[in-house]
Amino acid sequence: MVDFKGCSQSGKIKPEVYYCYRTSSSLEINGDLEKPAWKKARKSSRFVDMVSGQPAFFDTKLAALADDHYFYLAFWLEEPDLQAHLKEMDSFLWLENDVEVFIAGPDCYYELQINALGTIYEVFYIWQEALRPGSFFDRPEFDLMSRKVDVLGGFQDGSRYGRHPRGRRWAFMDWDFPGLKWAVGLDGTLNDSSDVDRGWTVELAFPWSGLEVLAQGRPLPPGDGDKWLMNFFRFEAFEANGRKIEPSIGWSLSPHGLYDSHWPELFAQVVFLKEST
Repeated sequence: MVDFKGCSQSGKIKPEVYYCYRTSSSLEINGDLEKPAWKKARKSSRFVDMVSGQPAFFDTKLAALADDHYFYLAFWLEEPDLQAHLKEMDSFLWLENDVEVFIAGPDCYYELQINALGTIYEVFYIWQEALRPGSFFDRPEFDLMSRKVDVLGGFQDGSRYGRHPRGRRWAFMDWDFPGLKWAVGLDGTLNDSSDVDRGWTVELAFPWSGLEVLAQGRPLPPGDGDKWLMNFFRFEAFEANGRKIEPSIGWSLSPHGLYDSHWPELFAQVVFLKEST
């Protein structure tokens, strides 16, 4: 159990555990989840409301696989009305329907968002007390003077200010995951509400070499039984009576007990196994 002030449900959240198996297949990332490797992979439980833990309105599941070179993720998303309009990279995708991946290190975490157009948004977060001269993060890619940096949990971030025990985070807005591969697949017609769609899929491949900064000295690929904190979200923008419901509905693999995806301590546990599917 994780006990954190600021969380509902008595502040106690039992994180979901997902077991990631090895695959002998080298996956072409094209959004097609009919590949034999994904058919054999263990699908997660259905996503739940990130606050209440109740099952999501629309079926949402993921699967993960690993080989010597990549960490792979796949998402299956039921969606009766496929909508995606933001095309520019690093657009604020949470304003419409998206899928989000958070991967945590001891003193940092990474956020990836993707919509049904295949547009992505990336940010790398470092707790402010961990970024100091001579620290693990004292490297050019995290230079506060030359990079595009924001603050999460600061004075201007009213929804998070003072809530997390570790305080503020530097948000490196121009950080891109090295070698990331991604694709989406659509089962329906995009941006046409006159028909009923079936859903969409997301396929991702993260090179282990790009995870070095998140590993902070942990072995890559992870060893048998190694645990990483990750969580996976889906945000859905609903409209009712001609008005957008705000904030968007948030679903996740592991509930947080509060409407905030930026609590690494509440992430699901991904356990890596050498056993193959």
